[in-house]
This record gives sequence, structure tokens and C-alpha cells, in this order.
Amino acid sequence: MNKTINEIATLLDLGKVTSSELVDAAMKEIENDKGQGRTAFIKSYPAQAKIQAIAIDKLRAAGVVLSPIAGVPISIKDLFDVAGEVTTAGSQVRKMCAPAIQDADVVKQLRSAGAIVVGRTNMTEFAFSGLGLNPHYGTPLNPWDRETSRIPGGSSSGAAISVSDNMAVAGIGTDTGGSVRIPSALCGLTGFKPTAARVSMLGAFPLSTTLDSIGPLARSVECCAILDQIMRGESVGLLRDRPLETLTLAVPQTIVFEDIEEKVANDFNRALVKISKLGAKIIDIPFNVLSEIPRANAKGGYAAVEAFGTLRNLLKKDPNSFDPRVAVRIQRGEEMSAYDYIELMNARKSICEMSNKISMDFDALLMPTVPITAPILKDIEASDELYHDMNLLMLRNCSFGNFLDRCAISLPIHEEGTAPVGLMVMGETNGDVKLLEIAKTIEATIRK
Repeated sequence: MNKTINEIATLLDLGKVTSSELVDAAMKEIENDKGQGRTAFIKSYPAQAKIQAIAIDKLRAAGVVLSPIAGVPISIKDLFDVAGEVTTAGSQVRKMCAPAIQDADVVKQLRSAGAIVVGRTNMTEFAFSGLGLNPHYGTPLNPWDRETSRIPGGSSSGAAISVSDNMAVAGIGTDTGGSVRIPSALCGLTGFKPTAARVSMLGAFPLSTTLDSIGPLARSVECCAILDQIMRGESVGLLRDRPLETLTLAVPQTIVFEDIEEKVANDFNRALVKISKLGAKIIDIPFNVLSEIPRANAKGGYAAVEAFGTLRNLLKKDPNSFDPRVAVRIQRGEEMSAYDYIELMNARKSICEMSNKISMDFDALLMPTVPITAPILKDIEASDELYHDMNLLMLRNCSFGNFLDRCAISLPIHEEGTAPVGLMVMGETNGDVKLLEIAKTIEATIRK
């Protein structure tokens, strides 16, 4: 299944593979004792998936094709409601909560398009970390240098590994500060974070009701565009071409390159050279207002205060069942006053206005998705201080997009056989389609 959605759709149309065969292959990987299925998935649906695949195969034989993802195995993050099941959000403390009455909106849209949901993927507890560790269900390992056991990135850790290890053609995750883009960058995938309001969050367990967004992790920009359209309930259409020579792209010089690893810097610069040589205009710009975002978030930010609002009762009732590193971050929200929250909202509005003025003359911003490659898991597990420092570094660049409510996508730019590195392309608020079109052009250039 190491193929794009369109490649698989073509094979299905030509009768060279069936949905049943795709599901069998996915389940074989999920259930492989020597693989990552046990940590990538919190729950899988072998029986339901096989029944659905047979039904889709029968429809296809009768000439009915619901969408490009009809009969395609897709994974969903463990914070999406599935009717009749408890949504645990990667935690232990919600196991006794009431089951969901209906599927989350995005799950409904996927099923209506014929997608085969193969299971619920593992994640950082309550999606509150960019590293991907989970002490309750285990941590799936990065596909690169697996013998060393490196982190997958988070919080959509299982979603990334489900795709990298061919347990799903694509994974659906959420992104509050980089939780789709970070694991995509670290695992060599493409990950799209839309403008927050673009895809319905109904039936998705929230981390931050202000910053949360829903996006796909997949193998290409076109895969992400297809899934974005389907999750919005739209007909699937083609992305229009945006020739490189028509693009003016900005590279912010503030903060985003601090503490950058040499490997990331080299891969990023090589990608810029390719893009520039083929016609795009790339301009380095000061973007000093970005330095205001960490200051605005100094007391915990939206995620801490809004997560505390959602989880305070569970945290007080059963604090020992939380991942202590997640609990500490949630508890920061208790310290924020109503005044602090209002001050944060005002700061965000001002920063967004200033940022829009700076970037209005450019088609997109370019920066490293994360400034480092995947750290070693045991090192992160052993040190609270290292966990904290690495988490902040992982989240830094990506979180700018959430704070500014912009759309952004991470594209793999590393050379084959080396540590995965991501290039983040960031668009304007509600400029999602334009961003995907630009990203498709950049993707084709980088892959040459």
C-alpha cells in the first residue's frame, strides 16, 4: 500500500486489486507481532473492515464508485467519536465515560465516501505534546532508524506510523500546535493542517477549542487535498496548476532557524535551491512579530486553559491515572485568570493583524517544519527536562500556524535513506485551496 490514493484508486478501477485485498494487507500489518500495529493502534476493526470491503467491491463490480477513497483503508485518531464506543483520546481516565451516540462528522463523511476505517490510532494523551509518547498504550517507533528506537512525533503518532508502515493509506489526525505536521515531518510523510474552521470538529474530543483543526497524514499533497474535500462534504476536484515562475515565496528569518540541526538546515537549503532554480522568487524577510507569540503564550496559552476547562474534573478525581508530563501542562491552565485569557485573545488579534500585513505580498511562507530530526525515545523517556525542551522545540515553528489560524502543510524533503525532514509551506487564513495548489507544485519540484 505504499502508494497514493489516486494510484490505488486506479488499481481498483482496473481490477488489479480489490478492497478486500487492501484490507487484508492492512490487517496483516496491524496484527503482525513483529510490527508496530500494537502501539500504532489502540483498537482495530478487522471484522467490520472486511464486511465493508466486500460491500464496496460489490458496488464497484456494479459500476458504482463513491469516491477516490472508496474501499481504501483509512485510520482515525483515537479522539474521534465512533458510535457505540468510548472516545478515550489516548488516555486511561476516560475508559468509564459514556460511549458516543454517533460518529464524529469527519468519520461520517469518510464512511459516506466509502472509506474503510481500519482502526483508531494511538496518540499522546489528550493530544497534549508534539513528541508522540504514550505511557498507557506504548509509543510506536519512527520508521527511520528503527533499530535505535526514535520518537514518531505527535500528537498524531499512531496516524503517522499507520501510514508509514502500510497499515492504512492515510491517517486522519488533529493539529493544535503541529500534531499532524510534526509526525509527518519526522516520519517522511505529507501532513496538512487546514484553517481551524475548515473541517467540522463535531465529535472530536477537544484539546483547544480555539486552535484545534482536523487534517490528513498521507503520501502526497493530492492525497491530502482529496481527504480535505471529502471531510468537508465536497465533491472531489482537481487542484489547478500554479507554475513556479508565478510564485513569490517568503522565508521568515525570525526564530524559525534557532537551534536548527545541520541535517535539517542542509535539506531545507537544498529544497530552496531547487525551487528557486525552476523559477520561484524566494525572499528572506524579517518577521519579528513571530517572537511575540511565545510571549503571548507564556502563561500556558490557549491549549492549557482550554484543556483544563475540559479536563479539570477528571484531573481532580483521578490525577494519578494521567501521564504526569501531560497533567503538568494541563494544570498550567488552572493558574490562568479570566483577565489572562482576555489578554491572550487581544494579543492574538493584534499579532494576526501584524502578520497579515507582513505576508500579504507573498504567496506563501517557507520554513522547516521542525528544526531537528527525530530524537531517541529512551533519552526523552529518561529526562523530564529533555522532554520539556524537545517538546517546545518540536512545537515551535508549527504552533505559529495555529496561533495565526493559517493553513500549513509539511512536505518531505530529505534524501532517500536519511533522516526525514519536513518543509513547511504556510498560507493565509482560509487560503487552503491556494496553499494546496502551491504545495503540489513545490512537491513536484522537490521530487525531481
